[in-house]
Amino acid sequence: MRKVSALFWLTVVTPTLLGILYFGFFAEDVYVSESRFVVRSPEKPQKAGIGMLLGSAGFSTASEEVRAAQGYIESRDGLWALNADGSAAKAWGNDKLSIFDRFDPIGWSGSFEDLYKFYRQKVQAAYDPETAITTLTVRAFRPQDSQAMNTRLLKGTETLVNQLNERGSEDLVRYAEREAAEARAEASRAALALATYRNQVGVIDPERQATVQLQMISKLQDELIGARMQLLQLASASPQNPQIPLLKVRISGLEKEIANQLGRVAGSKGSLSETAAEYQRLQLQVEFADQQLALSLSALQDARNEARRQRAYVERVAQPSLPDAALEPRRLRGIFATFIISLVAWGVLSMLLAGVREHQD
Repeated sequence: MRKVSALFWLTVVTPTLLGILYFGFFAEDVYVSESRFVVRSPEKPQKAGIGMLLGSAGFSTASEEVRAAQGYIESRDGLWALNADGSAAKAWGNDKLSIFDRFDPIGWSGSFEDLYKFYRQKVQAAYDPETAITTLTVRAFRPQDSQAMNTRLLKGTETLVNQLNERGSEDLVRYAEREAAEARAEASRAALALATYRNQVGVIDPERQATVQLQMISKLQDELIGARMQLLQLASASPQNPQIPLLKVRISGLEKEIANQLGRVAGSKGSLSETAAEYQRLQLQVEFADQQLALSLSALQDARNEARRQRAYVERVAQPSLPDAALEPRRLRGIFATFIISLVAWGVLSMLLAGVREHQD
């Protein structure tokens, strides 16, 4: 019975008394400041719940930015921003606080990583996909500290989302400007190549010039036919007519000129048909380059218009609260939980000891 009593004192009474001592005298009051926000985006699809309400104003939630905001709050960058002036470490590590609750109680664990572990215990950002609301909760040992830290983290989140917008817009415009510059340079190269080719061959438009040449050949052929008919008539009516030799010379000249003009249009090196093929290729390059330039300039204008409007931003649903009472620790619950756990441990150990004694007997 004495063993049982000693075990009961060791496993039940002592832990319960320690729990009463801690929760009654040593545990610091913890004040919880809470804020809520959503990240709106005008061009993304709507969600259910709060998303329907936001959608009525032409907005929807921006899931990527929400995850980025939550990740920022839970990251070391969030702690860096929060503790830039050392206020967070000072608020959590005040020497007047209980050694059991404050940060770096004995001065051996004051590194940034230690502060980050403590920070993760005191700061939470919970995202609800149903309502698209993120709840930011900050715990501190004074109500003003918890509200101030919550406000600073919320402002840092707003700054982050704005920076993401600016960075995305700058990247979009920079890419569009680079594409437009390349298209402009390509259009200039194509136009210069066409102009150089025109100067080399001495032809402005081979197709139009070929049309003119063909019309000229057609007229020469008509004159040749008329001269031949006139020669025939003179040869039949008056073989000794002195105009016959002149007509023959004229016919020979017309035939040579027609052959020369036909050679310029097709069939010889440097002819208009050969020139037209290269000209068409260069002309197509110019037209394609101009089309690409027009498209790239339109895309650049769209990118600039997109950059002028804010794509996503933080909308506060609830401002950081100033708690008027400590929500933690739940002292009676803590004492009662300590007592119940101690009773369970006492019962388990009692059964084990009883089994050992029975085995020995």
